[in-house]
Amino acid sequence: MGLIWLGLAAVAVWALARLGRQTERARRGHWRISATILSSALFAGAVLAASRGVWLAAISLAGGGLWLAVQSRVRSAAPRAPVAERLSEAEARAILGVSADATQQDIQAAWRRLMARAHPDQGGTEGLAARVNAARDRLLKE
Repeated sequence: MGLIWLGLAAVAVWALARLGRQTERARRGHWRISATILSSALFAGAVLAASRGVWLAAISLAGGGLWLAVQSRVRSAAPRAPVAERLSEAEARAILGVSADATQQDIQAAWRRLMARAHPDQGGTEGLAARVNAARDRLLKE
């Protein structure tokens, strides 16, 4: 009996050490694997405790295992791109580099030219692409 508890404790310590080295965002899959192993160990301990008639420990271990299993499966919402701040018409024209008498075709051409460089897939940033999009939207809505 003592060796089983020692084995369960070793698995739990290993999983906790593994969890301590993981970050929340990067390598989220490793956290899930470690949490699954730890919750399995908790469930095994609950079964062992129930077979020995120690109901309080069995219920506690099963509850902890269930909570850990559920929490390891919860996915956090993906971070959203920051909302572009409200631009004035002058700021929007300055961003796109168009004059006050620019047509819709001029605005679209300037937007395409800038997005070819500002898009995150082309080496730009999400913030810059959002500002270029906000400038185009501001000028085309008027």
